[in-house]
Amino acid sequence: AKLGIYTLRGLAHGLAVMLWFYAMARIPIAEVTAIGYTTPIFTAVGAILIFRERIHLRRMLAIVAGFVGTLIILRPGFQDISLGSLAQLTAAPCFAISFLFAKKLTRTESSTDILVMLSIGCTLTLLPGALMNWHTPTLSEYFYLFLVAIFATAGHYALTRSFSRAPLTVTQPYSFLQLVWAMLFGYLLFAEVPDVWVAAGGFVIVSAITYLTHREAVAQREARAKVADSGANVVK
Repeated sequence: AKLGIYTLRGLAHGLAVMLWFYAMARIPIAEVTAIGYTTPIFTAVGAILIFRERIHLRRMLAIVAGFVGTLIILRPGFQDISLGSLAQLTAAPCFAISFLFAKKLTRTESSTDILVMLSIGCTLTLLPGALMNWHTPTLSEYFYLFLVAIFATAGHYALTRSFSRAPLTVTQPYSFLQLVWAMLFGYLLFAEVPDVWVAAGGFVIVSAITYLTHREAVAQREARAKVADSGANVVK
């Protein structure tokens, strides 16, 4: 059963990665990231339906606000949707399926095992397409590919650890902060100047994340205080 879950996750994540790279080559980084913000919506809904996670109002508001910020950036109906955008829209639910499988695996498997199996599964999924369109990298391209491997592995490890420590409805809204990094690196590395709509949508997203962070911290302090009070009452 575990091997089947690992296999399905590798297929879903591998397909998502292929679509993501296709989108990255055709539309700005900020737009790829913004469209990818539909992933937390799919993931949160899946967590509620499959894992029966409780959805507090503050978490739902953060997710909805992040989605509204994404709509502000994309402005559907006011601009054409390219093949790159469609590819990223398709990648989003595939990533969500991968995250849901990862959450299930964290109940019995270590973060390291989950990460290793994901790497193997993605490699096998991507291998046929890579062989069909093989291009021998240059030395500089090998260097950049090495950096991609390092940062991607570190990112997936951090994600897996977060899945094992907190509900998906808590962790997913934080992914909206990727937009800030996408805008920064897009501008610094590729001279992609974000327009006013991207800035406005980003402000909505960051505001939602800031609110969620504050409310979760307050809720944790209140929960610890209740536990301490109950313990003191038992002692008395």
